[in-house]
Amino acid sequence: MSDLEIQIGGRNFMVACQPGEEQFLMSAAAMLDAEAQPLVIQMGRLPEARMLLMAALMLADKTASYEDELRQLRAELDGPAPAPQTVQVAVVPQQVSDSMAEIAARAEALAQQIEDMA
Repeated sequence: MSDLEIQIGGRNFMVACQPGEEQFLMSAAAMLDAEAQPLVIQMGRLPEARMLLMAALMLADKTASYEDELRQLRAELDGPAPAPQTVQVAVVPQQVSDSMAEIAARAEALAQQIEDMA
């Protein structure tokens, strides 16, 4: 077991964790401290248990909100796929296609004449 000193709401606490879990514990303590700091600023010195309880409840509220949002997003993903959209493309008249082919043939003929002159 590793013993770590963490700070929450301006107070130090000694806690134990399994080897290799120190970073997770420090991260969790930082999250709890981020909730406790505004409480201490707003209300002043609170009893330790009350400060920790209120900070934990605030974190739980955020977690519940994230879980609700996650459920909604999963429901949207699992729901029916939207109907494919139909895109209408204008039909090019045959006369335009024929004209383009004629222009291309003329351009190739001109290119050949220029090559022959060189």
